[in-house]
Amino acid sequence: MNDVDKLLSAIKILKLNAPLFFRGGIVNQETFNTIEWEVDGSFTTTNPHSELTWTKVKAEMDKL
Repeated sequence: MNDVDKLLSAIKILKLNAPLFFRGGIVNQETFNTIEWEVDGSFTTTNPHSELTWTKVKAEMDKL
């Protein structure tokens, strides 16, 4: 399983159906903050999901 698959799987485990868009790899807090989240039909880099922090997502990724 590659890093992108792990990232998407971890996010799905923590928050099923969280619409998002990203370019490149998400490998740390800085790149995690570049994810664009869909909110009310538009995209924002402000994460609206408190259960999706880099620490929590990374912990799930490490389990995969």
